[in-house]
Amino acid sequence: MMGTSGAGRYAPSPSGDLHIGNLRTALLAWCFARATGRRFLMRIEDLDRARDAGAATRQLEDLSRIGIDWDGEAVLQSTLGADHDAAIERLRAAGLVYECTCTRADILAAPTAPHAPPGAYPGTCRNRSDADRARERERIAPRRPALRLRVPGETGAPEFSDRMMGRVAGDIDDFVLRRGDGTVAYNLAVVVDDASMGVDQIVRGDDLASSTPRQIVLQRLLELPSPPAVEYAHAPLVLGPTGARLAKRDGAVTLSDLRADGITAADVRSALAQSLHLAAPGERVTADALVERFDPDAVPRTPWTWPGPEKLVTS
Repeated sequence: MMGTSGAGRYAPSPSGDLHIGNLRTALLAWCFARATGRRFLMRIEDLDRARDAGAATRQLEDLSRIGIDWDGEAVLQSTLGADHDAAIERLRAAGLVYECTCTRADILAAPTAPHAPPGAYPGTCRNRSDADRARERERIAPRRPALRLRVPGETGAPEFSDRMMGRVAGDIDDFVLRRGDGTVAYNLAVVVDDASMGVDQIVRGDDLASSTPRQIVLQRLLELPSPPAVEYAHAPLVLGPTGARLAKRDGAVTLSDLRADGITAADVRSALAQSLHLAAPGERVTADALVERFDPDAVPRTPWTWPGPEKLVTS
């Protein structure tokens, strides 16, 4: 195994217990990092108000139960606000930040460019004068404006090479950096936090692949590491029995639910290993064995359908 000074990471949001799909992505991220000699870091993305105060603790316990370990203490994203503020101020100093008073309904109702994707920001607030911005702030009070990135025209939509998906491109609009309620937006926070933590390998669900070009734009504007110095791998999601993305409405999908049905964390680890082509059907496998066997090229590029607890061990 070749060592590296970089790191991989897993970054759950503490809104509830992790389900099988979350655990599978975490296990995959851990295998990617450990198989390449990287550190593996844990970050709790708690900027939004958590709906469950004890969720972060339970999430970390569940990750440990299936054999995932990490280096150092888990980092709370809410403690990194000074870094987020500094990044926004740097962009503001470069003339790349402006106030936006548009609501989601305003954006959906506004005319957009012919080839823009649905919901793309049409630039309504981009070129307002200082006087117009002052009137807008007064109009929406006590609500506050959001802050958007003025994406430079020459930036374009960067393509990147993804370890799982191949070449990926995405549309770039003037996206939000800080919401009107004062919360830093995901794209800004994740870019700043990954760079400050030394993360150079990002493994996550493919539902986030479309956000990556925006994050690459931020990396470049803030002079932070970006592809190819940062490796991305977006994995297919786990589907429920109806073919939709797996959710808690699909029944017993968390470790605590499954434990009530007599299914152990080791059972879950083995089933996830089988779904990633790291174990034969019914084979019991340790976490260390997963790292030894791990081959990124052998990981399935199609979604895995959750078989349900009754078939979990033998699927």
